[in-house]
Amino acid sequence: MKRFIIPTLLASLTLGLTQNSSRCRCLYGQKCWPSSSEFSSLESQLSQPLIYPIPTASGCYPLSSPSGNCSDIQTNWFNGSWRADHPGSMDMTNYESFIFKNGSISACYFNTSLDTPCEQGNIPVIGVDARSVGDVQTAVKFASSHNLRMVIKNTGHDYGGRSAARNAFMLWTHHLNNITYNSTFVPAGAPQSETYDAITLGAGVLWKDAYSAAAANGRLMIGGISGGGDVGAAGGWLQGGGHSAFAPLHGLGVDNVVEFNLVTASGEFVTANAYRHSDLFWALRGGGGGTWGVVTSVTYKTHPIFSVTAVFFNATSNSTNTMKKLFTEFVRIHPSLSDSNIGGYATAANTSLFFFYTLPNSTDAAANASFSSFFEVAHNLTNEGLNIEMQYTTTYDTFEQWYKALFSGASGGGGSIVELASRLLPTALFAKDKYEDFADKLFDVVGAGLVWNLVAGGAVSRVDPDSTGLNPAWRHSLVEAVWGHAGWPEGATYGEIERARARLSATMAKVSSIMPGAGSYFNEGSIFEPTPQQTYFGSHYRKLKQIKKKYDPTGLFIVAAGVGSEDWGDDLNCRRF
Repeated sequence: MKRFIIPTLLASLTLGLTQNSSRCRCLYGQKCWPSSSEFSSLESQLSQPLIYPIPTASGCYPLSSPSGNCSDIQTNWFNGSWRADHPGSMDMTNYESFIFKNGSISACYFNTSLDTPCEQGNIPVIGVDARSVGDVQTAVKFASSHNLRMVIKNTGHDYGGRSAARNAFMLWTHHLNNITYNSTFVPAGAPQSETYDAITLGAGVLWKDAYSAAAANGRLMIGGISGGGDVGAAGGWLQGGGHSAFAPLHGLGVDNVVEFNLVTASGEFVTANAYRHSDLFWALRGGGGGTWGVVTSVTYKTHPIFSVTAVFFNATSNSTNTMKKLFTEFVRIHPSLSDSNIGGYATAANTSLFFFYTLPNSTDAAANASFSSFFEVAHNLTNEGLNIEMQYTTTYDTFEQWYKALFSGASGGGGSIVELASRLLPTALFAKDKYEDFADKLFDVVGAGLVWNLVAGGAVSRVDPDSTGLNPAWRHSLVEAVWGHAGWPEGATYGEIERARARLSATMAKVSSIMPGAGSYFNEGSIFEPTPQQTYFGSHYRKLKQIKKKYDPTGLFIVAAGVGSEDWGDDLNCRRF
């Protein structure tokens, strides 16, 4: 086995040597860890050599003679697509670090002036670069037979840090990137008369490539929207629910998937759809990524191409009272927007409000009419100090044109320290007799900064809540609200990190008091939710847990706040009982 260039703390070498192997996963540094010859045997069964992931900044160390191309790292540090090509790189750099119980931290910092050693942190030490279903099966069987802590990673675009774990074994799916278009796709086991105009995507395909493939075939897909298009199209985005600016028109990702192919914990390759393994198909649609098996490919139905009219607006004010009035009107109009299949994204704070919303198959004139009452209020508020810095509409002939104009040139949002919390805002709170009180309270709690995603309502609300494993709260909500904290500087102490997390938790509690029992989006929520089973999965949790036990009885696939995670300790390495 290769010698790791990153020093590993003595504590990790002795951790758990006396732990009961039937209760705990085997970690690197423990006596149970596979030998070099066992890893060599594994490698001989794979199509590619084993990989040895290292933290993103490791090439800049040691300072006296960097081991890699440090200038390349510095240039691309915030480039999500670049990060996706490196197995040891996480989009959110806080998940590359590991905090020990005594408060010490193992990390490899981008800021080399901190004069700290580069350590492995939370990055798995070894893994498989899967290029085929056979590679995945071999890796899963190896991890299962050796009782290893295993993580599944594609891009690392992961707000919950679920694709990394200290001293673990990684299965990297990034190169499973085949794309196949079939205008008459028939799901396995379905009658030949049941056909879909569909695209099958390998587990490593990014949305930017999926969109291009769909457009090349004269079709459109409902998928993730991000700068650079570096979100994976067949993994955690979909399994957590998968929202989109066009979800009000065509539903969430889980409403558009036709079939999954995956390797289960036993190493079996199965197809899950409405006809085969239908219970697993139900769970995969909203039950959370990294939980049910290793998805190797996904088949989505596609849609006809349509034009997109985009509405852009930005206003600022030094008056909190003025911004609150504008925000209240913004909240008021959302039921009508959703009814018109309008979706998109906004940010709100006590000094600003920005949004860009999309109208499919529309025109500039129709878009302006949809927002006319809001624009009228905004212009009236200029007498109270509101500055309207942007207000315009533009129509793109196709989704692809809209997407490339706004997102394809961006580099993504990686390289930062980010932890989030979110709530699905119930439709009932937007009622005529409730929206003012609701807007007022929400503005007061998260006025420092709120991401406002209009990605529900419309078609999302018309789906039977029990038809998929997704949290039913999605079907009764209009908006996903997301907020976070400013993170912490690299090199922050454990105490500083805990204080930042405490502030986020306090805000989460206040928001929960405004909307008791509201759900949260698994992919963009806090891993420190006090009741994750209810918040992320709602009334579906019991059934999800039963399906989990059926397909993964030993808990090989366990992720933070995921189904079955409550049976494991905080580090997810040992069972609680």
